[in-house]
Order: sequence, then C-alpha cells, then structure tokens
Amino acid sequence: MSLNISSEMIEQAQAGKVDKDAFVESIKQSLPYDFGVVESLAKRLAQGEAEWVQHSVSPPSEAARGQLLRMMGGDAIRGAVERHFGLKFAFQNCHTTAAFRPEDIGSPAYEDFISIQSQILNQTPELRDC
Repeated sequence: MSLNISSEMIEQAQAGKVDKDAFVESIKQSLPYDFGVVESLAKRLAQGEAEWVQHSVSPPSEAARGQLLRMMGGDAIRGAVERHFGLKFAFQNCHTTAAFRPEDIGSPAYEDFISIQSQILNQTPELRDC
C-alpha cells in the first residue's frame, strides 16, 4: 500500500467528500522522504528567481526510492502535492525531480526537461536498473 489512509478518510471518499488537506497530510506522513524532496524544491524555487529547480540526488535507500516513484507515478498523489505547493513537478529516471512554476509550463526549459532527448541523455549505466 502506498499511503496510510484512515478509515475516516475512506468513508469520506465513499461519500464523495474528500478532505484534500487531510489527503496531503496522509501523503506527507506516508511518503516522508519524497514529501521532503518536493517541499525542498518548493522552498528553493520560492527563494530565488530561477525558472526551475531540480533534485537529482539518488535516494538513500530502496524504500526512499519507492516513495519517490509512488509520488511521481501516481497522478492523484502528484496532483494533490502540485496543487498544495502551487507548482508543477516533472520527473526523469529513478530520482531526478524538478519543480516549475505553472506559468513556466511550456517554456523552453520545461519542454527541454520533459523531452525525449533529455531522458535519453540522462541515462547512465548505474541508473538502468534502479
């Protein structure tokens, strides 16, 4: 299971009344490594004038890598976190995560980061089986 969801939250979802803040809190508690990564990216982007920032440090463990893959691979999870921070997160390979402001989606830097060319150039032997 990728998230620790309370029975109360399950009941709310069954009734069609999801508490989005509680969902984000469950993400934070369930995926602490990756929530820390995206929180750090959000802070770095807010502190500067860079168009985007990235985190490309390999996770410290396979469990942490799993958290990263669950957050970035799950549309609802990633989308909730993006709305929470007001940013767009993009992902390459096993751990390269970038944050962009919404107004920069479609910019040359964003398009370059999500391009097939960048994905190919980001391949290294040590990442092929991550």
